[in-house]
Amino acid sequence: MALSIPESGLSLPWLVLLLLLEMPEAGGAEEFQLLQPQEPVWVSAGETLTLTCSVTGLAPVGPVQWFKGSGGDRQLVYAPAGSFPRVTRAVRGSDTDFTIRISDTRPADAGTYRCVKFKKGAGADEEFRSGAGTAVTVSARPSAPSVSGPPSRAEPGPSVTFTCTSGGFSPRDITVTWLKNGTKLPAPQPQVLPEHKSVSYNMSSTVGLSLTRGDVRSQLTCQIEHSTLPAPLRGSYNLREALRVPPRLRVGDPAAPVALNESVTFTCHAEGFYLKDASLTWLENGNETNLGKSSPLAENPDGTYTLQSSLEVKATEQRNRSMFTCRVVHDSQPPVSASQMLRISQPPPKPSKDGTSPDAGQSLFSSPALWIGLFLEKMLTAAFLLFLFLRSKE
Repeated sequence: MALSIPESGLSLPWLVLLLLLEMPEAGGAEEFQLLQPQEPVWVSAGETLTLTCSVTGLAPVGPVQWFKGSGGDRQLVYAPAGSFPRVTRAVRGSDTDFTIRISDTRPADAGTYRCVKFKKGAGADEEFRSGAGTAVTVSARPSAPSVSGPPSRAEPGPSVTFTCTSGGFSPRDITVTWLKNGTKLPAPQPQVLPEHKSVSYNMSSTVGLSLTRGDVRSQLTCQIEHSTLPAPLRGSYNLREALRVPPRLRVGDPAAPVALNESVTFTCHAEGFYLKDASLTWLENGNETNLGKSSPLAENPDGTYTLQSSLEVKATEQRNRSMFTCRVVHDSQPPVSASQMLRISQPPPKPSKDGTSPDAGQSLFSSPALWIGLFLEKMLTAAFLLFLFLRSKE
């Protein structure tokens, strides 16, 4: 609208009218804008998350606050009044920039954040304008894998189950590889929980393995790979922690008969056992004897142990066919034993002065043919005498 200004100049009413015309129209509420970017934000756990919000134009009196979520379950993240240890304003005291920073982010911080403008009401503040929301995803590294074995030690042969666990990671996808001494083992897919969408996940993987006597120095490794990791994480388990190897037991010498009153030595070998906790005892005909002498425990190149003990006895006549037993108790398990019999050989007969055996006469008279010959000789002699007697009567 064009105004004609009096030639006499501007009076006070005219100045007021001119100022009113130059001012923008009232109705600042229509000109108010709340600006919040809608692009998703990705942040790694432990980093600082920045959420941007600004306002323009005339605004009603009232605070600007930040919320996570929506509806009645939304969670207050920041307000001018209150304590929020991990949340700070990017520009303190600004009336237009309400950007916040959340330090040390965690998987639980994932969600949708909204910047909300309130206006003073008769009672509580009323929500005036809300941002569209910023979706935040927090990627978290998995914890170092932990490998556990069976509840009790196992002997070589049967399959034993080992478990690998890791947790607190996001996103959900994770790869698990099992290795024994660097060689990959077949294993089922890991179980990742929860099955529904969550801010973080936990993983459990199992593998079955048959232990061997040579596994004392073997190592089992659980390797995990995740999008947040620059390199795989590994957890290891020494198989000796789950292994018990029973001893192989044998008793050596004497196997052949020995001479009477000769000193003989039995040797017991308990070989290739693990753990090294083992005790060895000698028994003679089932009765313990403390005559054995043990050598120091020796470690083998494969990590197993050998224990050796010897027992020296005199081969008396009373010990003929006696049973000597080596008994070993290993790691509080039922005893194992091995035995050897002592046999005494009969001494050879001593020759007589004439060079014949003293038993030769006994051997001769023990012959049945000799006894029959003697009997026939007696019968013939008796018949001849009877014949002479009868003839003399005539």
